Amino acid sequence: MTDRQVLSDELLERIRSRAAGYDAANRFFTEDLEELKAAGYLRALVPERFGGLGLTLREVAREQQRLAAAAPATALGVNMHLVWTGVAKVVADRGLDFLDFVSEEAAAGEVFGFGISEPGNDLVLFGSRTEAVPQDDGGYRFTGTKIFTSLSPAWTRLGLFGLDTVSEDAPKLVHAFIERDSPGYRILDDWDTLGMRATQSHTTVLEGVLAAPDRVFRRLNPGPNPDPLIFGIFANFEILLASVYTGISARALELAAEAAHRRTSQKNGGAPLARDPDIRWRIADAAFAHDALPPQIDAIARDVDELVDHGSQWFRKLVGVKVRATETARDVVDKAIRVSGGSSYSNSSELGRLYRDVLAGMFHPSDDESAHGTVATAVLGPLP
Repeated sequence: MTDRQVLSDELLERIRSRAAGYDAANRFFTEDLEELKAAGYLRALVPERFGGLGLTLREVAREQQRLAAAAPATALGVNMHLVWTGVAKVVADRGLDFLDFVSEEAAAGEVFGFGISEPGNDLVLFGSRTEAVPQDDGGYRFTGTKIFTSLSPAWTRLGLFGLDTVSEDAPKLVHAFIERDSPGYRILDDWDTLGMRATQSHTTVLEGVLAAPDRVFRRLNPGPNPDPLIFGIFANFEILLASVYTGISARALELAAEAAHRRTSQKNGGAPLARDPDIRWRIADAAFAHDALPPQIDAIARDVDELVDHGSQWFRKLVGVKVRATETARDVVDKAIRVSGGSSYSNSSELGRLYRDVLAGMFHPSDDESAHGTVATAVLGPLP
């Protein structure tokens, strides 16, 4: 089957044309988001039976690479909505319906944000510092702090979780959604970062915000858990995140080639640097590294789509593709800058912006230390 595309070349060029301005002004990608909505991109992973486009994770991973090559921060921001719709798809594909409302509401135009990360919580999905207090009607009130809340200016539904320590079956990690007009939370105006500025991933302070009973969709034991929700979050988050940084890598390689043809060498009689053997070697080295990324993302995303059972090795594969993509992209951008010369040090340089954006990859879960621990356990077994 031929891959389906949602993003036209013309749309991507318009998005590319705005990226530098968003970055310079530290402004949210409002116009990009409106165009992506109009194109149906926020419904890409929603099954057709709910009113979506019914694309596979494999297809959307490829689209995210194209979008990130045009505007990394826009791609990273919209990733968070795509993750939730992807999780709903993974759960539904495995015969469960507890997130069908996500698909229905995304098809109706709601925008989903991701409120998972917390300061000082290196357990990520396996523990929480946020307090989740049960209510008599089955709802929960959440108190705590969430960081890196992408889409802060635009989300209408925020997925979050916290720890219930008071119920009879406690402790339980409680997963729920809150709505934009819910009282009891604040979004801080604190996003002024080195890169990925247009994501506007502000800190969200939860001050007893209420999730209604029908928005509480999972209560799980703390610690590693094979629940389909946890698998769905890891799978979509890591694959789509890897896709964003792979898109950055592809664009950096493209810019390096353009620079090599454009720049000339006085030592070689004004010949373009594309003829210089050292420059050719450096670009080839970057291409070797980049070319390994898209096929791996493609294969792992296809396995998620086709319900392949990798058992305990799934998390090894997922954290591996994320770390490999983010680290490789950083290396490729570095090589591209070396080829492009001092002009890339300018604040107006696209490569300079890619250099700042690509650094964010090291901070996303799973970080380098956690990923190595996961893979070591998969290969060597757990520590005694």
